Amino acid sequence: MAFTTALSGLNAASNNLAVTGNNIANANTTGFKRSRSEFADVYATSIGGVSNIQPGAGVRVANVAQQFNQGNLNFTENNLDLAVSGEGFFTLAKNPNEVNDLRYSRSGEFKLDKDGYVVNNQGNALMAYAPNGTEVSDGFSVGVLQTVQIQTLTGLPTSTTGVELAVNLNAGNDVPTATPFDPANNATYNNQTSVTVYDSLGSPHILTAYFVKGASTATDTVWSVYHYIDGAAVDDGSRTLTFDSSGKLIDPADGTMPLDPYTITPSTGAADIAIDPMNYFGSTQVKQSFSVNGMRQNGLPAGQLTGIDIDDEGVIFARFSNGGSQTVGKVALTRFANVNGLVKLGDTAWGQGANSGEPIRGEAGSNNFGGIQSGALESSNVDLASQLVNLIVAQQHYQANAQTITTENQIMQAILNI
Repeated sequence: MAFTTALSGLNAASNNLAVTGNNIANANTTGFKRSRSEFADVYATSIGGVSNIQPGAGVRVANVAQQFNQGNLNFTENNLDLAVSGEGFFTLAKNPNEVNDLRYSRSGEFKLDKDGYVVNNQGNALMAYAPNGTEVSDGFSVGVLQTVQIQTLTGLPTSTTGVELAVNLNAGNDVPTATPFDPANNATYNNQTSVTVYDSLGSPHILTAYFVKGASTATDTVWSVYHYIDGAAVDDGSRTLTFDSSGKLIDPADGTMPLDPYTITPSTGAADIAIDPMNYFGSTQVKQSFSVNGMRQNGLPAGQLTGIDIDDEGVIFARFSNGGSQTVGKVALTRFANVNGLVKLGDTAWGQGANSGEPIRGEAGSNNFGGIQSGALESSNVDLASQLVNLIVAQQHYQANAQTITTENQIMQAILNI
């Protein structure tokens, strides 16, 4: 009967109205993907099949399909706000303690919880690939998922193992007449400079280099260098730097020389400071005042966490007050062969479904995965103008089916009144 057919149309139109209303309601929901009602016609069949003159039994809702096209990126001032530009979902654990219960989302509104874990508003923990070391070059164990905990990190100290010192030694200096060399007597040397170095516990020590001009010939000049740490001689004697007649360092040609290990006194439990190499590459001897043109050492004191940075490949860096940084992990992205087969979990999250296919893990910017934008959020992909138009169409659809019922009722009343 037409009543049943029209009722199916009312149900379909009602579903379309509900889906459109839900799209409009979530127009400002971060990472939301709009849906559309998809319909299929209904025919009553028999053993012989559908008759050529069968008018049809109405309509049914075949699917409420979400549209996973990209939303616009809105930039924020929070480094923990993340957006995926391209394909892929953030991989989330139900909470930091239930890491095997996974869900997937495009919403990157992340923050730190009371224990320092990176979580979203629902307490779901962001999952990342474990780093193989402290540097990006060490790589990541793709497939090994872990939560990201920030506030417990400490900038561990690093012992100085190398010092680079580029100086200009004045070719016009005279050879000191006072001998032997004595760091307490500035008449026994021409110049000095110092650099702070660190032991394995992060304690600072002062490395001082003293330069003493030696004998010159028509082709070269030799300078003696004495190294002291905290006032104690590092080597039993001096090392030498030899310059040619153009002022270029020729011995050692690469500027490197190992220093004897320095034992810390009084003992603090720190390991000996072993500087190998001490590098003077780039040093010169020209007739200009003594100058330090380059100075660098690779040690670090202990530091406190000062900030978090995330690059476009999803690498999470922790920055410390000592100037150092450490890789914490790499944001884990996941994609599926059939995103419309995902199970809708609410809170802008989806779960693996029977028709979605297996999760495919990957890294941002590779293997068809999109890049990650830190300090940005992906907005809803709802176009309000088109949804308002669809609302009008759905309303007319509903009214037309209601009119079918009214017409059918009038016909029935006419028959009954005969």
